[in-house]
Amino acid sequence: MTPRRNRGLRAGETVRRLAYVRVSTEEQADSGLGVAAQRAAILADCARRGWDEPTFIVDEGYSAKNLDRPGITQVLDALGSGAASTVMVAKLDRLSRSLLDFAGLVERARREGWELIALDTPVDMSTPTGEMMAAIVATFGQYERRLIADRTKGALRAKKAAGARLGRPRLLPDATLYRIGAMHDAGASVRAIASILTDEAVPTATGGAIWHPTAVGRALRSLALDREAASARAS
Repeated sequence: MTPRRNRGLRAGETVRRLAYVRVSTEEQADSGLGVAAQRAAILADCARRGWDEPTFIVDEGYSAKNLDRPGITQVLDALGSGAASTVMVAKLDRLSRSLLDFAGLVERARREGWELIALDTPVDMSTPTGEMMAAIVATFGQYERRLIADRTKGALRAKKAAGARLGRPRLLPDATLYRIGAMHDAGASVRAIASILTDEAVPTATGGAIWHPTAVGRALRSLALDREAASARAS
């Protein structure tokens, strides 16, 4: 199914509350996850609180693997600009299934001064208790982000110790790279090396004709990575 265009705010419109509804292609037939069920849950909660009906913005045919959805983009733009001050969702996974994304949304809500309410969780930033719960959930998201970063660093250290070459793939031919290294080892500055390579019409990594000192610097860093990897493999 082709994702449908979201429905919601008109250009320049200002509202008190938004309600975000999302259903993926696979969930269309599930009455418990459908648009009508989410809408009914939100309307019932608004009635319980004595609130007017919110403005609904709908993403149909989109997953929650990330925030790259037209509806949620419109929601966040409206909240960030002050066109709305609250967003409600029937279920937290309608908004995001990523704890990291959710932590980012909570931080953004705090920074920009808007409220997030997820009816199936204690997260309700319109109340002190709900705001505290949002902060707790966001803390777990930040913790997960740190764990991922630490695991990544550990994996890179292990690869480096095993002699794997880190960094971006090398684009320069070996002959050009080693010549740059030899000139630098002999005492030539990066500016002098760039001038020599340009005068001799040696192609750059992208096939260009003009060498800049920064390009020579990148080549030297690439060569250093090669040497590190070779040293690790030899040890």
